[in-house]
Amino acid sequence: MTDIKAVLRAQHIETPSWAYGNSGTRFKVFAQKGVPRDPYEKLADAAQVHAHTGIAPTVALHIPWDKVDDYADLARHAQEAGVGIGAINSNVFQDDDYMLGSVTHPSARVRRKATDHLLECVDIMDATGSDTLKLWFSDGINYPGQDDIRARQDRLAEALAEVYERLGDGQRFLLEYKLFEPAFYATDVPDWGTAYAHCAKLGPKAQVVVDTGHHAPGTNIEFIVAFLLREGKLGGFDFNSRFYADDDLMVGAADPFQLFRIMYEVVRGGGLDPEAGVAFMLDQCHNIEPKIPGQIRSVMNVQEATAKALLVDRDALSAAQAEGDVLGANAVFMDAYNTDVRPLLAELREEMGLAPDPMSAYAKSGHFEKIAAERVGGQQAGWGA
Repeated sequence: MTDIKAVLRAQHIETPSWAYGNSGTRFKVFAQKGVPRDPYEKLADAAQVHAHTGIAPTVALHIPWDKVDDYADLARHAQEAGVGIGAINSNVFQDDDYMLGSVTHPSARVRRKATDHLLECVDIMDATGSDTLKLWFSDGINYPGQDDIRARQDRLAEALAEVYERLGDGQRFLLEYKLFEPAFYATDVPDWGTAYAHCAKLGPKAQVVVDTGHHAPGTNIEFIVAFLLREGKLGGFDFNSRFYADDDLMVGAADPFQLFRIMYEVVRGGGLDPEAGVAFMLDQCHNIEPKIPGQIRSVMNVQEATAKALLVDRDALSAAQAEGDVLGANAVFMDAYNTDVRPLLAELREEMGLAPDPMSAYAKSGHFEKIAAERVGGQQAGWGA
């Protein structure tokens, strides 16, 4: 149990700056009181999540949503608040020029504009001390014959190669994939195999990020995790949930057993080891739930799934597998999953000097009432801001 606590104490989960702003579905964005008005206030809210959980020490930025004049100053502010700057996320999907794609667009001018933005994000990495660039492309086509599918892959490869060459020592990029949306006929990076193929060709600074909401129903995500870990190409996660076709709900909300299975493969493959370099990031938009508590709950959900994964009796599991004991092996899995790890985590938090129940502690802290009263006026952060 001491070893399990040590692993859990060292766990780091990165929260996204955009989770603290107003966001919603494509139909409506519901504004909330106390929402940050700039990246500095987003960092202050992220610091609350870390203060109450003890395992969320970094914040991912999204450019241009988090654009500032002085990124070194923003990094200093983060440090003063008690957190650090994590991954830099690019945005090549919210400009009118990108209607037909960004780096895969038929126009060389648009491709140049998109690639220059990606290079700008590497400059921001240099200024903030970030070591990770996250790339997600909404590029794709809606109709057969709209564009040359193979040529679009060539354009994508060309842009990725240019960004790869710009990366400095100790820097990397993570290539994200998504089955569909907003492209409905053919997405240019639709699955892990496409992302893996591009990254494998480029080299060790290119890895795949697995967004848990970006798969077809029934996809065995833990197989993907196991394969990419085996190949040294799992760069990180974007943790969220979905029930139907969209994503960005709180991780573990739709299928906590799936999250447990994923985390077991992470444990089995050594993904929790610092040298593995796997980034555990949240990618969520809290549409109807309060922002900071939504992030706290998500961090706790990942932490609980990890604790259960660490409880799997791997010796017993290996023995059952070797003997072909199908039910016995499954029982080892289910015993760990059905264990209530909340008392263990409450004890761990107390040992870390934290309140045993982060949700309750935040509710009693008065922080929400404080920011609701102070953050009046100005433009609330939200999609596109």
